[in-house]
Order: sequence, then structure tokens, then C-alpha cells
Amino acid sequence: MQGFGWIMTIILGAIAGWIAEKVMRFNTGLIMNIVLGIAGAVLGNFILSLLNVSLGGVMGQLVVAIAGACILIFAYRALKTAT
Repeated sequence: MQGFGWIMTIILGAIAGWIAEKVMRFNTGLIMNIVLGIAGAVLGNFILSLLNVSLGGVMGQLVVAIAGACILIFAYRALKTAT
């Protein structure tokens, strides 16, 4: 999450992970929600940078983190069923 401090990154990560958990119907705990949200933000920002798109502000980064976390959950499920 670009330009945010550690505390704000953890809070936004937790919120994004929790929302993605509810959207994707994936049961995890608080720590996994934070990890999913932060990793989702990194993934989402990477994908957007490839497309030369930038979403700024707290709400923009929250949307990017939720979308990225949903992609990670989808990928995890795809790998889990493939094995």
C-alpha cells in the first residue's frame, strides 16, 4: 500500500482481507485476513502498474487490496483442487 504507514497498512489489510473473506466465502482468522489484505494490495498494485493505472487514496487502495485478496483466494482454491 503505497504511501501509508505500518499501522494504516495493517488496518487496511485487515479490512480488505475480511471483506474478501466474506465475498469469497473463505474462513480464515484475523492474522490471515491481514496477510491476505496486504498481499492482495501488493498483487493488485502490481497488476495495475502493468496496465499503467493508479488508484490513490485510502478507498482506492482498499478496493485494490480487496480485488487482489480475492484473486489470491481464487488461486489458492485452484491450486488446492489441482493437487
